[in-house]
Amino acid sequence: MDPLENKETLAAPEQVADVNEQEVENNAQAAQTEAEVEVKAETGAETGAEVEAETEVETEVEAEAEPEVGVETEVEAEPEVGVGDDNVTREQLVEEFTALLQQPVDQIKERADQIKSQFYRLHHIAVAKRKEMQQAAAEAADDVEAVAADVAQQADEKLDNVEAEFKKLLQQYKDMRAEANKKQQQQLEQNQLRKENIIAQMKEMVESGMADVQDNMKKFRDLQAEWKTIGAVPPTVATQLWKQYNYYQEQFYDLVKINYDLRDYDFKKNLDIKNQLCEQAEQLKNNPNVVEAFRALQQLHSKWAEVGPVARELREEVWNRFKEASTVINKRHQEHFEQIHQQEEQNLQVKLDIIEQLKSIDYEQLTTNKQWDEATQKVTELQSQWRAVGFAPKKHNQVIYDEYRALCDEFFAKKTAFYKSLKDMLSDNLQKKRSLLSRAEELKDSEQWAETTEKLVQLQAEWKKIGPVARKYSDDIWKRFQAACDEFFQRKKEQNRSTKDIEKANLEAKKAIIKQIEELEVTTKKETLQRLSELSEQYAAIGHVPYKDKEKIYKQMRAACDRIYDQLDVQASERRLGSFSHDIESKDDNQLQNERRRLVRQFENLEQEIKVAENNILFFTSKSGKGNKIVSDMQKKIEDLKRQLAEVEKKVNIIDSKLSEE
Repeated sequence: MDPLENKETLAAPEQVADVNEQEVENNAQAAQTEAEVEVKAETGAETGAEVEAETEVETEVEAEAEPEVGVETEVEAEPEVGVGDDNVTREQLVEEFTALLQQPVDQIKERADQIKSQFYRLHHIAVAKRKEMQQAAAEAADDVEAVAADVAQQADEKLDNVEAEFKKLLQQYKDMRAEANKKQQQQLEQNQLRKENIIAQMKEMVESGMADVQDNMKKFRDLQAEWKTIGAVPPTVATQLWKQYNYYQEQFYDLVKINYDLRDYDFKKNLDIKNQLCEQAEQLKNNPNVVEAFRALQQLHSKWAEVGPVARELREEVWNRFKEASTVINKRHQEHFEQIHQQEEQNLQVKLDIIEQLKSIDYEQLTTNKQWDEATQKVTELQSQWRAVGFAPKKHNQVIYDEYRALCDEFFAKKTAFYKSLKDMLSDNLQKKRSLLSRAEELKDSEQWAETTEKLVQLQAEWKKIGPVARKYSDDIWKRFQAACDEFFQRKKEQNRSTKDIEKANLEAKKAIIKQIEELEVTTKKETLQRLSELSEQYAAIGHVPYKDKEKIYKQMRAACDRIYDQLDVQASERRLGSFSHDIESKDDNQLQNERRRLVRQFENLEQEIKVAENNILFFTSKSGKGNKIVSDMQKKIEDLKRQLAEVEKKVNIIDSKLSEE
């Protein structure tokens, strides 16, 4: 604020002449002190502006520092987290960016940065989806490499076209900014020349002695007004120009011998303005956006530097108030970037941990399709974690990214090699199974029952040892192999079928055993059940009976056994064993073998369940009521599983006994 802004407040020539030399001297000293304070203010503003510029440059460089990682093999720059609607497409962002470039470049920086960030975020998502489609297609197809290449080519064309167009617009935007910065520098230099010209005119007025006060006063005010309309100058000369301007301004005040009333009026106006600036600076602490508050503070410092001096006794007080408000904002700004640096260090540790997990993958243990699928899922999760983590410190960012990218490339290269070898293995297994099928079909019509049975059993064992084949061949070749074996064993069964006389004899033998069970005297539970078990085994060992008597004799046997069971209060599991023995009587060898394999798998599953339950019970040893109930429930479950295990084992033994008889 110019202390001589209002022309009506000028003292008359007579009043100026009456001002004594002591007052002139006091005014000169006051003007000099005010100039020094104002130089401090402008120096602070300049320093703040330089800090802001440095911070903005650093932030912008960081925003483009780290390239992003797509799923599996894509290599792109890693953008900041975007701002905007996730439903927008990359094509829509390209259209918006094209329209945005029609506006002045100094008005579109914030939105341009948002579009850039959001585009690359969407681009990476699209790349990841493309890779997932490629992987899924490759795993489902016979020819992995051909399908993967076809899918990749179709997806890459669309992605590359959109990205190329966006990069072209981005380069156009950078060129526009460079041109704008060049023009801005030219304007700063032009402003410097204009201010130097004003200072030269003020110097000439001061050194000339100003014979005509009124004319020179108007000219001086015009120079002050022109100074205020001129924009910024190069930072390297800003302080020096301001010092010179204030020096000749104060010299002019001394020469015109301005009266105290005019000085007090100007001081009061300047004090009001500076108090308003102090209030605005103090309110900035309530702004949650630290960077925005810091930039607003720089603008307030620029305005402060343009305001004239205040009364000597208030200068230090008002300046300290403004400085304290500025210190609060500057401290928040510094803490903000310290937090950013701390977060970057934490991000570095997270990314180093991801790298260590990738290094820990043991490729020698990945020998099956399932294991590779699980490893792929783990690597994909690690890639998602990497993308979710922010930037690491600038000096580490590119180094750890290169290491991470190399480890990912290594994993997917080895995975590709595995599936190529898997395809060769499936082809080799198919040839082996075709050879076994040919031998089985040659043996199906043989009448050398014992010898052929041994050969077919051996072929079945070899079949199990051979690994899988391609899905499109597996069902057909297995059905043919099974049909050949079934045909032989069915013929063998018909050949070995008992005659009617033997069946009648078997019927009489079973009736005799039933009679013994009906007459069995119940003593102790152990002895009675042991005797009943012996009679049941004898009953089961007897061959077939006539079909018309099969159900009747079975019911008689069950009724006789149930009488004993009821008297001894025998559990249902033991009764089921008797029922099981009856059910398998009509089955042939092949069916018995299938039933036995099913029971063996059930036996192994029960064993595994018991182990898991016994391990889990260790975690529920709490002394609370709830904990004891859990332990009790799990113990009951283990006991039930063991009973089932024993029952399955007995069924297997019954089948083995039946097979050995035949």
